[in-house]
Order: sequence, then C-alpha cells, then structure tokens
Amino acid sequence: KEEPSCSATLCPLPKRFRKTKLKLCSFISTSKCQSCDIIFYSFIQLLLESEIATSITPRLFSNSYKFLIRSENMCQLSSSSSPSSGNAAPRTTSAETGKSTETDSVFKLEKKEKGFESLPKSVQFAVLVAGVFVFFGTHNVLQEAMMKIPGFNYGVMLGYMEVVGVTFCSFFERKYVFKETGRVAPLSAYPLLTFCLLSSSALSNMALDYINFPTKVVFRSCKLIPTMMVASVLNKKVFSSSQYSCAVAVCAGLVLFAAADWKLAPSFDPLGIILVTLSVCADAFLPNAQERLFNLGSSRLEVTLYTNFFTLIAMTCTTYLSGDLVGIIQHAMRDQKLALYMLIYTSVAYVAISCHMNVVKRFGGVVAVCVATARKGMTLVLSFMLFPKAFSWYYVWGSLLVLGGLMISSLIKIREKTKQN
Repeated sequence: KEEPSCSATLCPLPKRFRKTKLKLCSFISTSKCQSCDIIFYSFIQLLLESEIATSITPRLFSNSYKFLIRSENMCQLSSSSSPSSGNAAPRTTSAETGKSTETDSVFKLEKKEKGFESLPKSVQFAVLVAGVFVFFGTHNVLQEAMMKIPGFNYGVMLGYMEVVGVTFCSFFERKYVFKETGRVAPLSAYPLLTFCLLSSSALSNMALDYINFPTKVVFRSCKLIPTMMVASVLNKKVFSSSQYSCAVAVCAGLVLFAAADWKLAPSFDPLGIILVTLSVCADAFLPNAQERLFNLGSSRLEVTLYTNFFTLIAMTCTTYLSGDLVGIIQHAMRDQKLALYMLIYTSVAYVAISCHMNVVKRFGGVVAVCVATARKGMTLVLSFMLFPKAFSWYYVWGSLLVLGGLMISSLIKIREKTKQN
C-alpha cells in the first residue's frame, strides 16, 4: 500500500487529541524515518481498540508514541553500522538541514534524565521524604509563628500567600521547565474549582483565629468523612465495614480533639470548628472537579495554574475590600520579622507539594500515605514543642485515632484499586 504523507491526518482520533495530533505531525516530519507513519497508524489502531482508550490523556498518548519512534530510530541507528542495513532510510544530518535530528533529541533526552534520575532509588526516596518533612514542617511552623506575632489577626491572608506562591511557581514551572503552552479545558470549567479552593483556603486559615493550630491540622486531614457522605448520598455507594470503622475512629478522634480544645484553650470558639469543617467539605469536592479537567486532557500544571490564578484574583478583591490586604502589608512594613516569615512561607508551600507529588509518582500511593501520615504527626509534635500550650492526653488519643483511621482507610482504597486493575 502506498504510504500517505502523514498517517496522523487519517486516524480517527477523539477531539481532545487534535492539538496533540498536529504536534505529532510535525514530530513525524522531523524524524526522517520511513517507518514512522506505519508505527503511528499501528499505535493509533492499538490505542482505539484497547480498554484504556477512554481514559488515556493526550500527554500520555504523545509521550508513548514518541517513545516508540525513539526506539525505532535507535534500532535503525544501531543497525546502520552493519552491511545488512543497506535498505535503511537515508538520514539527514544536522549540518545539512540546520535542524536537530531525532537522534540528537534522543541524546539530549538522555542527558536531561541524568542527575536525579540516575541516583539509586533509596537515595531518591531519602531526598524526597526529607523534602516533604523539611518544607511542610517549615510551612506549618511559620504558619503558627505568624499567628503568634502580637497584633497579627489576618488568618485569611495565610491562604492568600499560599495561593500567590503556587500561582507564580506553577507558571514558571509550566512555561520554562515543561514548556507547556495554551489551554485545553474551557474557562467555564474553572469557576467551581475557584470557589472550592477559595472556600477551602480562606475558611481553614480564618479558623486559626478561634482554635489552636493542632486542632486545625487534625480537622483539615479529615476529608474522608465528607467524601464518604457525598458518595453515599449522591452516588448510592456502599462502603466496606473496614471503611466505616475507620470513619468512626476518625470521628471519635475529632471529638477528643475538640473536647481538649474546649477544656484547655482560652481562645477556643466553636465558630472555629464550623469554619474548618466547612473548609474540609469544600476541599472534598476539589479533587472530583479537578479530575473532570484531567479527563479532558488538561495537565496537572495547567489545572494548578488556572485554578490558583482565578482564586488569586478573587481573594485579592475580597481581602482588599475587607482591609486585610492593606493591613498585613502595613504590618509587614513595621515588622521585618513578619516580612521575612511571609516571604519564606509564600515560597515553601509549592516546593513541599512538589516533593509529595514526586513521592506518589515514583514510589506509589501506599508509600505516600505513610509519609503523609508521619508528616502530620511530626507537625503536631513540633507544634507542642516549639509553641508550648496546655497539654491533654485527649490530644494524643485523638491524634492516634484520626491519623490511624485515615492511613488504614487510604491503604484499603489503594488495595481495592490494585485489585480492580
């Protein structure tokens, strides 16, 4: 059969693959390989006939195809040195075309993957876990330290600073590290995400004006309960007895923490429990809304950037009208220590999140759950060590029930997904 100029134009790709298809067309034209079209057509046919065709993302599709092309070209490159490769397609060098060939891009890719990728898995794990503990620990300590500064009553601005840091860091990472451009998801998909992130960030930090930091940390960890409630009511989902037991343990732990706060904390106000509970409910909806955009083909960085960008606009308007934005700027101009805290706090949140995401990516969900549970326990210990407060054994038993219930529930979910796969 006569080969077409580009098989990408003949393949029945879904609409969400249009941009990827065009990029791959240019990729084929630069590869100078006679069998690229054949590989591409076969790859598309295999993809469309497979069970994962409805869930695969354009980025995964593109990277998988390019891997096939690189493998094909490397095989041709190794065979070109032998006499039997006389029928191999002629390859144009960089000097003749002025453009880098696919072979050049392969070697560039290998150079990029050296460094952290070349380290042993144990070293990678140690570095990433250290990053999770150090940066999340710094973030949480600075959060409580700022709330202890006399005259600082701008809890909502802690969430504002996090959004500022994530917006700018995700922009630079997307543009200069991963070289992503454009947007896949429509702008109409972001109002719900913006509302959820705005509510989650603002309400949880406002709660610090009424409850102490350990109570806020524990309550913020409990997305399990609203998630199970939503799934049971809306989706009629039935959970296992183990998951219901974990939910009961988490609820009991929260009751113990609230009772200890009620008894010991002089600034305790039930309004703080209401605010942090509402923030957890908003946070429970956020992953479901993000998953819809991922299914459309949006990358993690795209969703992160646009969600935080629109949230930043909304929070800038609301905090300016409330006077919190102007108030914290004036306070920082008077207090250099607060200004330094704010600068570090704004930048470390994104680094901590990136370290956690890399643990998930490289070592799996089970390891990530254990690391996250240990990190939350460390946060509670640091809070009592660095910022002395009234102690009760209710805090200890409540922490064990909450963190233990959450960890067991997460491990059960991961095991169920593994069985389904």
